[in-house]
Amino acid sequence: MTKNQLGIKYLFPVLLTFIVMGFVDIVGLATGFVKKDFQLSDSVAQFLPSMVFVWFFICSIPIGIWQDRIGKKRMMTIGIVITIIGLLLPFMWYSFAVMLASFALIGIGNTIIQVSANPLLQEVTPKEKLSSFLSLSQFIKAITSLLGPIIATYVAASFGDWKFVLLVYAIVAGLSLLWLQATPIKETSANDVRATFKSCMALLKNGFIFSVVMAIFLIVGADVGMNSNIQGLLMENHGISIEQASYGISIYFTALMISRFLGAILLQFLKPVHFLIASVGLALIGMGILFSSDSLLMSQIAIFVIGFGAGNLFPLVFSIAIDKMPERSNEISGLLIMAIVGGAVLPPVMGLLSQYVSLMAAMSVLVVCFVYVLLLGLKNMVK
Repeated sequence: MTKNQLGIKYLFPVLLTFIVMGFVDIVGLATGFVKKDFQLSDSVAQFLPSMVFVWFFICSIPIGIWQDRIGKKRMMTIGIVITIIGLLLPFMWYSFAVMLASFALIGIGNTIIQVSANPLLQEVTPKEKLSSFLSLSQFIKAITSLLGPIIATYVAASFGDWKFVLLVYAIVAGLSLLWLQATPIKETSANDVRATFKSCMALLKNGFIFSVVMAIFLIVGADVGMNSNIQGLLMENHGISIEQASYGISIYFTALMISRFLGAILLQFLKPVHFLIASVGLALIGMGILFSSDSLLMSQIAIFVIGFGAGNLFPLVFSIAIDKMPERSNEISGLLIMAIVGGAVLPPVMGLLSQYVSLMAAMSVLVVCFVYVLLLGLKNMVK
C-alpha cells in the first residue's frame, strides 16, 4: 500500500463492497417468500440457502489461487458482476428452478467477494488500523443484513412483490462496481506462499484445527438456520402473517450488528477465548428463553439475545485458530472459509426435522451447535 492510497477516496469504494457482501443474507427472508409463492415443503424450501453456501466449500481455495494471478480488484469485479446477474435473474422468469439458479449465482459471487474483500481492504488501510477497519466492515455488513427484511417487507406491502428488494440490491451493487472501477488501487504482491489443496487437507489431521473447522461449520450453519427459520417459528407459534414475522429477522440482525460493534471495542481488553465462552453462553440462554416463551414479545426478546450472543462467534473462532498457528495462517484461512459450507448443510437438516418432527425439534439443532462451540472454548481456556 502506498501513502497516496490513504483516505476516503480509496477507502469508501472498498467498504461499499462489504454492503454488497451483506446481500447474501437475503436468503433467509427469500426462503419464506419463495416457500409461500410455490407452496414448498420445509425440506425443499431449505435447499435455497444450501444453493448459496455450498459454493464456499467448492470455490474458496480455487478463487484464492486465481486471485493471486489476476489481482484482488479484478477478482472483486468478477464477484460483483456475478452477484448482479443472480439478483436480476428472477425478473426474467420467476420459478423455483430459476430461484435456485439465482441463489447459486449469488452464492458464487458472494464467495468471490468474501475471498477478495479483506485483502483489498488491506491495500487501502494503514497496517496499524487494519483490525479496526475490519471490525467496521463487519458492522457495515450487519447493517445491510438488518435493512434487507425491512426493505423487502416495505416493497411487498407497497408494490405487492417482494422481489423488488433484489432490484434495489442490484442497483446498489452496480453503483459499487462503478465506484470501484473508477478508483485506482495499487496492489502489493503477496510474499507468503499461498495455500494449496494438499497443505490445507493435511492440516485436518491436527486435532485442534479439525475442531475449529467443525466449529465454523456449525456456527455458520446455526446462523443460516436461525435466519431462515425465524419467519416460520413466529408464524407457527404466534399466528402472525409472513410480513409481520419478517420483522423478527430484522431483530436478529439488529442484535448481530450491536454485538459486532461492541465486540470490536471489548476485544481490545478481553481475551478472545473468554469472550467466546461468554458469547456462546448468552446464545444458549437465548435458546432457553425461546423454548420456554409463550408470547410474541418473549420470542422476539429470545431472538435478540441469541443474535447478540452469536454475533461474534465466527471472528472469535477465526482469531483463536490463527493465533494458535500463525505460521500456517494461509492454510487455516482456506479451511475455515471452506467450512462456511455449514450454511448449506444444516438448514436442510433442520427442514427435515421441522417437516417430520416439529419446528422446535429443528431449532434444537442450534443448541447442539452452540454447546459444541462452548466446549471448544472451555477446552482452550484450560490450555
